[in-house]
Amino acid sequence: MCSGKAELIMAQGYLKEPCDLTFDNKVERLTDLTRRNERTQVNALHVSLNFAMGENLGQGTLQQIANEYMEGLGFGRQPYLVYQHYDAGHPHLHIVSTNIRPDGDRISFHLLANKASELSRKKVEKDFGLIKAEDQRKDQKLFPSLSLEQVTYGRSETKRAITNVVNEVLRTYKFTSLPELNAVLNTFNVTADRGGKESKMFEKNGLVYWALDVKGGKIGVPIKASSIYGKPTIRTLEGRFTLNEVLRKVLRVELRDRIDKVLANSNTTAEFQVKLKDQNIDAIFRHSNDGRLYGVTFVDHHIKAVFNGSDLCKEHSANGLSQHFAQRTDPAILPQQTMVLRTDLSIRSSLVSDDGQHYDDRSAIEVLFQGERERTDTIGDTQQRKRKKKRRGHSL
Repeated sequence: MCSGKAELIMAQGYLKEPCDLTFDNKVERLTDLTRRNERTQVNALHVSLNFAMGENLGQGTLQQIANEYMEGLGFGRQPYLVYQHYDAGHPHLHIVSTNIRPDGDRISFHLLANKASELSRKKVEKDFGLIKAEDQRKDQKLFPSLSLEQVTYGRSETKRAITNVVNEVLRTYKFTSLPELNAVLNTFNVTADRGGKESKMFEKNGLVYWALDVKGGKIGVPIKASSIYGKPTIRTLEGRFTLNEVLRKVLRVELRDRIDKVLANSNTTAEFQVKLKDQNIDAIFRHSNDGRLYGVTFVDHHIKAVFNGSDLCKEHSANGLSQHFAQRTDPAILPQQTMVLRTDLSIRSSLVSDDGQHYDDRSAIEVLFQGERERTDTIGDTQQRKRKKKRRGHSL
């Protein structure tokens, strides 16, 4: 087994063996094709193939599975890279490719995630005798997420307690910014801190994690991100932000509908928060010094997703909620008591033993550059900002 967290086991359509490919070889083969069609906004494919616990498949079998699956998607003649990952409790592969053909034509992504992927997945399951995804979903209750507890300063070793919370939140929740991550962490008495904008830590992209007291104040000694298992640094988090933009899209409607039902039967903000809490949703309000509501974030602990209200719909934005409760004569909105390739089409295929929320996936960029990002400065902050402006892909 590879000693790292990921191993390139296959490079279809490349002129070299996987072990002989350099960082630039991998990128240039795909970007050469994307340059042949500048009009296409979504020109990269990221597939995550997850297998059932106990399915210990050899590397040769995994290569055959990747081949057959990509043939079924219509990508059999496209170049693609297959990585085997060892950073989660279940066996899984990541595949990166492009939908731009050598002649500049593109492979349509229409119905790819819902139809072609499903048909290809079922064929692979049958041909290789794999456990069916439908059967695995029935047994998901056998693989529960780690139970999270609030950090209580002085009760247990601080670093271990913070590490447990941070790693589990990063593994299971879908957030797209540091404030959104903190919206979750704060509910477990932890916060991620970059320091002030004029500080050296901020300037150097540093990050520390603090324990919080019952009033939301920092307590104890901060823990450097680089010293925590998994190294949840700013650089690591930016990769999660990119991926989660795609993965949480399918969760937006469900959360919006649940909030709508509660909002329709709430006359005050206090009532709204309490009823959402009963649905395992935290509503976090942000106020200016003069008491004006300027932001709201929703943390759904059931579907493990974080959304700003404005990202759900205008009715759930700060302005929308203010108008709603003003019409219901709410006297005040109470403050919270506590505190590169263009974007990929990301397919979470169901050879899967996943529940759509609880597995530690990586973005296509993270997969491609696993282990290499630390040795290069190819993907910098400028590119990160540009990439966020690109049109996003879709997720299964």
